[in-house]
Amino acid sequence: MKQQYVSVIAGLVLVMLAGCSQRDDLSETSITENTIVINGSSTVFPISTEAAKRFIRQQPETEISVKFSGTNAGFRLFCEGKSDVSNASRPINAEEVALCAKNQIDYVELPLAQDALAVVVHSANDWVDSLTMSELKTIWSKQSDGEILNWNQVRSEWPDKLLSLYGRGQDSGTFDYFTTHVTGVTRESRSDYVASEDEEYLAAQIAKDKNALGFFGIGGYHRHWDTLKLVPIDNGNGPVYPSIETVANGQYTPFSRPLFLYVNKQSLEDKANLKVFLTHYFSNIVTWLHFTGYMPLTQEQYAENIQQLLK
Repeated sequence: MKQQYVSVIAGLVLVMLAGCSQRDDLSETSITENTIVINGSSTVFPISTEAAKRFIRQQPETEISVKFSGTNAGFRLFCEGKSDVSNASRPINAEEVALCAKNQIDYVELPLAQDALAVVVHSANDWVDSLTMSELKTIWSKQSDGEILNWNQVRSEWPDKLLSLYGRGQDSGTFDYFTTHVTGVTRESRSDYVASEDEEYLAAQIAKDKNALGFFGIGGYHRHWDTLKLVPIDNGNGPVYPSIETVANGQYTPFSRPLFLYVNKQSLEDKANLKVFLTHYFSNIVTWLHFTGYMPLTQEQYAENIQQLLK
């Protein structure tokens, strides 16, 4: 029943977002001194892209470039003064704080949404009905590199078929988060898998590979629900699918996490439309965010974000 529920919601995602996309890919926007430059997390990328497109429909003279390079690479660019807003799938770390301080980049941290990591297989996979955290560790640990190659090595009743792995690369905050909670060591995993910061690429590859297993943000699954199968995760209390309810009540632990925007304070002063755009972003996000597959925060939190921007 939950699988069916997720698929219905995902269908609404495609309908709504198709109707809202009225400008070409914002990653192709030519950058001038007046362009609002957004980079970073590919998980947050579709959220900021949607917000930008909605704003541009009302203020078409505004130039906004939205690209993704991964949370880690995005923070490096941000702390070097090369972007105005950094999309992030994790909080800024001590090394990045120091880099921003070194380059005199002052910023404001704004909570954006709740995400859930999605573990997915090919839609025709008829043997995986759930995965435990222990099984995920067996699959993804560094020691499994070149050793755990077939599905039946993970669970004996599963078929003796090649296990093809797909996931986020090392420039991704998603990779950091996944490895921290699965292998127990941040940024440590097997290396013999197809890695990419592009969720669209990963989803397309998994959809073509009947032996595939992969991970990325829940929004990536919702955009491709018809070609992928979402796998519930058993963390000791039975299999749980990611949903608004299971993220909110803590059942989908440890694969739920906050998303953020980091905004350069100097850019808020130098680019008049940036403050207007972000105010519009947070004033309207609750009306459409759930259609993207991500979970909104409270109206009070978004109002607090706006107050932070107006200080």
